[in-house]
Amino acid sequence: MTRTLVADLPSHLDETVTVYGWINTLRLQRRMQFVLVRDHTGLIQVTHARGGEGDEIEAAFERVTAESAVKITGKVVGNPQVKLGGLEIVPERVEVVSPAEPKLPIDEHTGLDQRLDWRFLDIRRPSQHLVFAVQTTVEQAMREVTAEEGFTELHTPKLMGTASESGAEVFKVDYFERTAYLAQSPQFYKQMAIAAGIDKVFEIGPVFRAEPSFTSRHATEFTGVDAELAWIDGVEDVMAFEERLLQRVLRRVSERHGDAVTEHFGARVVVPETPFPRLTMADALTKLRATGWDPEGAKDDLDPEGERRLCALVAEETGHEFVFVTRFPASVRPFYHLRPEDDPTVTESFDLLWKGVEITTGAQREHRHERLIAQAREKGMETEPLAGYLNCFRFGTPPHGGLGLGLGRLLMLLLGLPTIREVTFLFRGPHRLEP
Repeated sequence: MTRTLVADLPSHLDETVTVYGWINTLRLQRRMQFVLVRDHTGLIQVTHARGGEGDEIEAAFERVTAESAVKITGKVVGNPQVKLGGLEIVPERVEVVSPAEPKLPIDEHTGLDQRLDWRFLDIRRPSQHLVFAVQTTVEQAMREVTAEEGFTELHTPKLMGTASESGAEVFKVDYFERTAYLAQSPQFYKQMAIAAGIDKVFEIGPVFRAEPSFTSRHATEFTGVDAELAWIDGVEDVMAFEERLLQRVLRRVSERHGDAVTEHFGARVVVPETPFPRLTMADALTKLRATGWDPEGAKDDLDPEGERRLCALVAEETGHEFVFVTRFPASVRPFYHLRPEDDPTVTESFDLLWKGVEITTGAQREHRHERLIAQAREKGMETEPLAGYLNCFRFGTPPHGGLGLGLGRLLMLLLGLPTIREVTFLFRGPHRLEP
């Protein structure tokens, strides 16, 4: 028995096919039975005229429940009254492979938390299939660009002997007779690869943050997109690379899924022009304070409200959805960010904001051993625990920079969804370890 996908049925008109899928809905009338069957590519109507006693197909449709897994064999016929592409199947055989219990635990009106409890059922919805089809296209497009530009894709360890660089809390795990930590970032390992002579490094992989955060854009485990480039002339090279990356990503999504994204989510996929707008942090703060944000002038970084306001201002002025915020103060950036000679109070770093949300942090790194040590000590850090990292800079490391992008945030904003939980296969947060 050869399977035919619903999306391929138009090329099998007047042929007998077998469709595998789930019962979407049943409309069982006195003379006719209308059953919608769904697979991951679409919906098809199965239309059966009741035959009375001894009709096995009629009996099967009377017994079957919504979301039961079935195999339907029948003839594909044209019917202009059918909204689903003007096609239907007249069944010759119905096999209920696995029946569903009569009462489903969730439906389209169920709240998100309960839907996440039954995520495998929730994902059967076509809109949720679209989320992961888009995610696949996004990652394929990223790999297109990195392959074209000569990147090497690496897979860095997620178990570390010391806590990684960010200020976020880390997860501790028992590791034989010692403590290990789940990696918050592949940052140190990316730089180690640069020191090893790999000019451009790329990774898509899991990231762990033990932050007790309950916002719409945080998770304790998420997928990070990381890149690092050697022999750069400045941080501008990193930002230009990200522009090329995101332009390709959004073009591919628009080409393959644009209409479906609009149909299911009401969102329009806009392929951005390059270059993206750029603002120094100082200019961004000035612009925001003119609108009444931070009236006391106490902030030296952007909060979520500031990010939203800034994107709205830039969109109004330029029509662009993206904005790079550059030259963050050294006080709010890690010790390994390079500080420009003309102003060592700031860093050659950036955040990329999209539709009011930060999706990327990047920077040119400090590649000189003595300056790294000085900047670490300035921040009150002990250098001995950093020896494994600092050793990478003792034997000739080229100028380099890179970025880290949150895949979930990118998908959430791309699809116009309210929370990262909607675009994560199995979400992990402070109160969720199941399913």
